[in-house]
Amino acid sequence: MPLDKSTLINFLTALDKETSREITLVAVGGTAMTLLDLKPSTIDIDFTIPHKDLPEFNKAQTSMPHGFKIHTYSDGAIFSQTLPEDYLERSIKITDFKHIHLGALHPIDIVVTKIGRLDERDLQDIEECINKYHISRSQIEERAANVQYAGKEENYLYNLKIVLQRFF
Repeated sequence: MPLDKSTLINFLTALDKETSREITLVAVGGTAMTLLDLKPSTIDIDFTIPHKDLPEFNKAQTSMPHGFKIHTYSDGAIFSQTLPEDYLERSIKITDFKHIHLGALHPIDIVVTKIGRLDERDLQDIEECINKYHISRSQIEERAANVQYAGKEENYLYNLKIVLQRFF
């Protein structure tokens, strides 16, 4: 079932009531794009969460039945990439609940994390970020150079080359 922005916000409103202390959530991938109004919905919920906040998030989300597929990553690690430490400061504030501070990855970070997998849906998402946020080739190259890739780095560099050739 696709999750639109209001469904995500309603879920997080309910989750906030289950949370006993302040935590920070940074939406990634399709979740970030949905919260930034770059796409109408996402198929699952993805966050990168500061390591210190993961236990509280996990406790809160397992205490309430929700039926959503949720993926969590820690400290800027997303899929097979790890973003530079400034990912949190660069993230875009979405809203603050009583306990949850919700942000979304900056679109340049969405792009460089989607390069790792690079399926057709990722290419569409990358194009949307580039077009709506006027992201340049040099911005992608600079940010991608600071991403750590788990696995064969040659794969990431090959995907980066594909993205740069296709959109620039």
